[in-house]
Amino acid sequence: MMTKSNPNDILIAGLGITPVGEHWEKQLRTLALEAITAARQDAGELVPEAIYVANSLAPVLSSQTQLGALVADFAGLRGVEAYTIQAAEASGGAAVRQAFLALRSGQIDVALVVGVEKISERPSAEVEDALVMSGDADYEAIHGVTTAAQAALVMQRYLYEFDVPQDAFAGFCVNAHANGANNPMAMFQRAIDESKYAKAPMLCPPVNMFDAAPIADGAAALVLTRAELFPETPSHPQVRIAASSQATSTVALHDRQDLLSFGAAIDSANKAYALAGIQAKDVQVFELHDRFSIFAALSLEACGFAQRGEGWKLAKDGSIRPEGSIPICTFGGSKARGDSCGATGVYQIAELCLQLQGRAGKNQIPEVQTGMAQCLGGTGATAATHILQRIDGS
Repeated sequence: MMTKSNPNDILIAGLGITPVGEHWEKQLRTLALEAITAARQDAGELVPEAIYVANSLAPVLSSQTQLGALVADFAGLRGVEAYTIQAAEASGGAAVRQAFLALRSGQIDVALVVGVEKISERPSAEVEDALVMSGDADYEAIHGVTTAAQAALVMQRYLYEFDVPQDAFAGFCVNAHANGANNPMAMFQRAIDESKYAKAPMLCPPVNMFDAAPIADGAAALVLTRAELFPETPSHPQVRIAASSQATSTVALHDRQDLLSFGAAIDSANKAYALAGIQAKDVQVFELHDRFSIFAALSLEACGFAQRGEGWKLAKDGSIRPEGSIPICTFGGSKARGDSCGATGVYQIAELCLQLQGRAGKNQIPEVQTGMAQCLGGTGATAATHILQRIDGS
């Protein structure tokens, strides 16, 4: 699909990504600054007029609120209006959407989005306590239902309902780790095979260790601007945000009529397709949120790439691999790159932009013009979807 430039387009002028991992020596603010500095250099030092900080856990794990002001000051942007955007693990996508809307309104010309999360300095029990806050506090968390337990409930029902084999989800993990092996920013840069998946210890049956993404420190940043303000001689091909949408569903699993349907992901994707004037078949790369492998299967079904109960088949037959019909998690996804909670959505969009600009290195998908990124909060209560397109001739 060829895409022409429009003066009202919102473009990604620059991006910055930090390695995902355990950064014991770095503070929340220093991680954010690394990503911001890289993104601003990539954008030709455009000066942001507003900053949107995507974060989920800092008030609990870092005892820090007002991240907007904190990051603005530390980045040398004191005085610039700045906010924290919190939508659990969908915070990154939500922050990009808020920046997109502000630019479209004409109230600002340049926006900076930075997703940042600092987790490693807290013991795992405290991290788990923080993560369960994305569920329903009164009906789930208080009874000890962890995020892994929620995923296990959904996965067990999926296995039962559709009578799929126990190794149905292995392909998601194998693909993610193969792609992560070529990503220098990934937490895990080693490929695995299906035999290793089969031997993995159980985390929360039927979810095994390889079905769950690691939670880790990280930061990613984007500089967004309107096409009319974009540098005349950009250093990289231009990429526009063709669609931005967000939708919600119930937070608690027991309130859903259908446990095996991500309603927010369906609504958000359909809105995005309508806004971009495309269909699912036009998406060439899909950066989905594989925090658990069952989420990857349900996301593929929700976004129209597979029929209900058949998302796992795309992993089984190789359709999700780089050479497949719908490549996913091309930089390793949350499973191998690592999941930085509130920052994940920004990582996804930055990685998708690299694909469209032809800067994905060994993970490059040939001739990509249109791609989609979708991040999920909790067990899909919030879904933020963005469709990016490379502008023809840029």
